[in-house]
Amino acid sequence: MSDLLYEVKDRIATITLNRPDKLNAFTGPMIDAWAASLGEAQRDDRIHVVVVTGSGRAFCAGGDVGRMGEGKPSGLDHKNQLWEHIHRIPKTLEAMDKPVIAMVNGLAVGAGMGMCLMCDVRIASEEARFSTGYVKVGLVPGDGDTYFLPRLVGAAKALELLWTADFVEAAEALRLGIVNRVVPAAQLRDATYALAEQIASGPQIPVRMIKRLVYQSLRLDLRTHLDLVSSHMAIVRETADHAEGVAAFKEKRAPKFQGR
Repeated sequence: MSDLLYEVKDRIATITLNRPDKLNAFTGPMIDAWAASLGEAQRDDRIHVVVVTGSGRAFCAGGDVGRMGEGKPSGLDHKNQLWEHIHRIPKTLEAMDKPVIAMVNGLAVGAGMGMCLMCDVRIASEEARFSTGYVKVGLVPGDGDTYFLPRLVGAAKALELLWTADFVEAAEALRLGIVNRVVPAAQLRDATYALAEQIASGPQIPVRMIKRLVYQSLRLDLRTHLDLVSSHMAIVRETADHAEGVAAFKEKRAPKFQGR
């Protein structure tokens, strides 16, 4: 669909939110296409990394506030709409073991900020600005901000940002840990795809296992986590990429990983 673009090039899939006239505020069909694109990227063996971005001057302004209040859906209908549609994005991302990078080109508000936070890594333009937004329209965060934001900035700072919905400029977002890197707008694409290509050219079994281990560590005790680590290590030691990495180290050359 034209409101969401999906492209694959050189082991990297790019998902572009494409309603620039509406600051890429998403609609129901966009969410469905977004979730479907993530699922396709996970299944496609050609793809090693996913980049998510927005067209125009915004990453995403969240839900289309202009359409709120249309019709008279019940409370249960609202709940089911979140669970069955918008929540498909974080649930699909949770199941993905391929790295997902948010390339934040501009404004990220409400669910748009939440969609950034649920990606694995965030590279932001100096022109990027962030706001949780929801409280300004009398809502609670509906897509997972209350889950992801405290894990990045701590509970107290998350509460402040959620209660005030104050805007956070790119430099402050970097200081708080909301984003990984901030670069000039003209360099955003090159910086993002340089990182994506670096990860995509690495040994993919360890890359994906590392992602699983990091996220699972957040809800496991140490002994259980170390047990999981030992199992993963036993597997990767048998891979061709491990053998190639050791050989390259001994021969003092760059490794040539198979990529899968």
